[in-house]
Parts: sequence; structure tokens; C-alpha cells
Amino acid sequence: MNRDYQTGVIAEASRDALFLSFNAIQSPGNEQKIRQVLAQLPQMLEEVRAEMPDKELHLVAGIGSAYWDQVSPHARPQLLRQFPALENGQRVAPSTPVDLMFIVRAAAYDACLELASRIGDKLAGLAKLEREIHGFRYKDARDMTGFVDGTENPEGDDRLEVALVGDEDPEFAGGTYLHVQVYEHNLDAWNQIPVKEQEDAYGRTKEENVEYPGDKKSPHAHTKRTSLKDAEGKSMEILRHSMPYGDSTRKGLVFISTCRTPEHFELMLKSMVQGDEEGRADRILEFTRAVSGAAFFVPSNDWLRSLK
Repeated sequence: MNRDYQTGVIAEASRDALFLSFNAIQSPGNEQKIRQVLAQLPQMLEEVRAEMPDKELHLVAGIGSAYWDQVSPHARPQLLRQFPALENGQRVAPSTPVDLMFIVRAAAYDACLELASRIGDKLAGLAKLEREIHGFRYKDARDMTGFVDGTENPEGDDRLEVALVGDEDPEFAGGTYLHVQVYEHNLDAWNQIPVKEQEDAYGRTKEENVEYPGDKKSPHAHTKRTSLKDAEGKSMEILRHSMPYGDSTRKGLVFISTCRTPEHFELMLKSMVQGDEEGRADRILEFTRAVSGAAFFVPSNDWLRSLK
């Protein structure tokens, strides 16, 4: 496997993050200039790291499924495809594709801002910033609902095995399939239900973060709907890098999934929105609503450098 992967794919959770999505400006010559910017990203990251060595700075740069062929018309990751739009009553997962996604993570916001600003400066006149969200660690790594997030993430070398493409697609080894959703929470409604009902919706205790035994979970519990197994009984894992965002009036979650295949995320999303064979869907989606969804491929640093 190509080990020169983008470190932000595997890095442990950060205190701060900036999530930036761009759409390319269609103009003669812009595509080649955007390729040159992408090729400079590994060096750009190292320059800011050298200036701020204690900030644990990481970057994930993803190219949108619909935009990929404009960046690389002759080679495409085998499984790259559009985000799966789903709808089931109040449970929705819209598809809102964008061309480029940058996730800048660090132990302090100033490092995120420095690298994000340099990326934005390089893309000035080439791509339009569509959305910028500041993600942050909330309390002891909790979502705004009060529950710990990312409990089921793989650890150690398993993170690489789950997240990074390997020999199955050698040209894109070291890359990952990235899915990004922005959720907006209805905390007024959520906070009106008892804590035990909240815990049943997650399938996990709130304060102690202890998962219910499988036979004690509701079929509508979030942990039930997202704990899937393949035909051989092996868990279908993803590596999550989700973070809360918000202000005094608006709160939500930027959900980030990375995996060596898009299938795991797609099946989890279907299980949440559409439910099982009896239509039992995720209770959490009664209190939070996805307002965006996009699919990307995150290539290795070597692949980015080759765009020069």
C-alpha cells in the first residue's frame, strides 16, 4: 500500500477544524491552475507545520465525484460515485455535490485558519468558496446532543486498514473515499424527551457512554442501525472524523466518513434513513436533519504532487 497518505485521514481527533467546500469557476485555463494548486498542498501543509510545530496540523483534500474527471480525465478511482440521495418522510439525506473539500484540523484554531487562508488565497479567482464551517471539540468529545461521538472508531493500525485503499486499486492506494454531511439539530425537541428515551434512541448511556447489549437495543437505536455486517459476518467499519459546530442559536454536526470503499457508508446511511426490512429507521433522525451530502475521493500525497 502507498503509505504517503494524507495524514488528516488517519490522525486522532483534533480540538478544532475548518471544513471548506469550493466549486470551480468555469473559465479557460482554470482547470490546469487548480491542478497546480492541488499539487502544492502537501508542501503548503509542511510549510505551516514548520511555522507552528506544536499545533498538530493536518489536512484532508478531497475531489468531488462529479468533478474528478476534470482534474484527472484519464484515471478514476474504481468505486468513486455520487452521494446517494435518500428520503423517508422526515428522514432525509440530500445530495449536494461540490467540487473540492478541504478539512483542516489542528490542536488550535489559529493553525487551522492559517492553512485554510493560504488555500483560499491560492484558489482565488479559480474556485468559489461555497461553505465554511468551524468545527470544535465540545466538552469531552461529545456531540451537541450530549452523547460521546465516534465511540466505535477503529484504533491503531486498524485505522489504516479501514480507511485506506490498498492493492485492490493500486493506482489510488493510500487514498480514501470521503463522505461529508452537515446536520442541523433540533435541540429544543431533543431536550424535551427524558434522558432514558435519549439513551434508547442512541443505544448507549449518556453520562457513562456504555453501549447497550445487543439484545437490549431498540431496532430504531442509532447504534443498531449503523452496526452492520457483511455476508461473511464481518463488521462493516468506517473511520469517522465528525465534529460539532454552531453558535448560540444554531447547532449541529459535520459528519465525516472515510473508508477504503464507499459501500460501508452507503449501507449505513440507507439503514438509518430507510430502515431494515420492516422499515424500522433511526430514531435520532427525528431530532436532526441532514442539509447537505457530498462524496469525494482523497488521493495520496504522491498522487497530488503528480498533478504538476
